[in-house]
Amino acid sequence: MQAEMHDARRLPEPDAASLAHCRKVAALIREQIVAAGGSISFADFMQHALYAPGFGYYMAGARKFGAAGDFVTAPELSPLFGRVLARQCAEVFEQIGGGELLELGAGSGALAVDLLRKLKELDVLPLRYRILEVSAELQERQHERIRNELPEMLQRVEWLSDLPPAFNGVIVANEVADALPVERFTRTSDGIQQQRVIATESGFAWQGMPAPELLARAVHKIEVDIGRKLRPGHTAEISLGLPGWIESVAASLAQGLIFLCDYGVSRREYYAADRKDGWLRCHYRHRAHSDPLIYPGIQDLTAWVDFSLLAEAAAGSGLKLDGYAAQGPFLLQGGLVEELADFVELPTDRQLELSRQVKLLTLPGEMGENFKCMGLRRGEFQVPTAFAGTDRAHTL
Repeated sequence: MQAEMHDARRLPEPDAASLAHCRKVAALIREQIVAAGGSISFADFMQHALYAPGFGYYMAGARKFGAAGDFVTAPELSPLFGRVLARQCAEVFEQIGGGELLELGAGSGALAVDLLRKLKELDVLPLRYRILEVSAELQERQHERIRNELPEMLQRVEWLSDLPPAFNGVIVANEVADALPVERFTRTSDGIQQQRVIATESGFAWQGMPAPELLARAVHKIEVDIGRKLRPGHTAEISLGLPGWIESVAASLAQGLIFLCDYGVSRREYYAADRKDGWLRCHYRHRAHSDPLIYPGIQDLTAWVDFSLLAEAAAGSGLKLDGYAAQGPFLLQGGLVEELADFVELPTDRQLELSRQVKLLTLPGEMGENFKCMGLRRGEFQVPTAFAGTDRAHTL
């Protein structure tokens, strides 16, 4: 869930252990800057801050998800998200004659538990539940959560270090694409500047330099697609690695469907004139702010997803776009009402809690509009129910 934006100068002070870890990550990044000749791209900075082995935000041991972490995802907020998504997975399994379920980046393991629990209720369990997780620490937490909450399912779960070949079934990627490193650029009257990162005595700072050809071409394509040049001073992000990522996931899928769920918008919305400061967000102790150069290794860095870019890459990989919908309509069409069938029989306190969860998941001012779900298919079977009447693919 997106936290309210805060002034980066008024964030809580890190504790001693967190501050020590932050200094180690900063030292590592400084070494990379020196080795690169004095500056690195923001994409490289983000890669090191999030994924440096043993040090990056997702690779070290600090708690990230839930009330004790830095942000809350939909599965952490309510099991209703996973239960509705499980209904959509079940529809695919029933049509293709079974298969496996692969979750990319399973976070705390909450979604895995919700999916497995509901698929068991529906009697449509996958042959295996496979998790591709780059963080050994998160693997341990996921294993522990499944063991504690669904011990009978643990033997069905397998952790992977690479995408499996010739995969048949359903692939789920919830809040994965927004954590891929992004380039940050600024349109000037003279051309495109790449926003790079330098080291100073007091920390890290931005430095604008002429964009390399690959980045400049990508921005030019954006401007062609939206039918106008960005105004001088417009700063934004682009994930040059996103097409390659979705192409690799697509190459793994022999038959089945990929569910991509994330914060994001279409390209025209992404590069709208009123978004002149971009979509980069930082999350620290449930406070969102816009300074990614502080607290390396102990804060999350994300950028909303350009779903038009995802759709283009998917089409180029031979996948069919089954649907693109906001989370609210996706959940309501996909079985949320059915999940609340016994609502009136519940105790009042439980009714109030479920009402709170539903509002957060579905209302436009909460996750209902900003969070999107996309379905990408390989094979011949029907579109999942959640996309019926909710599809916004024409806006991409």
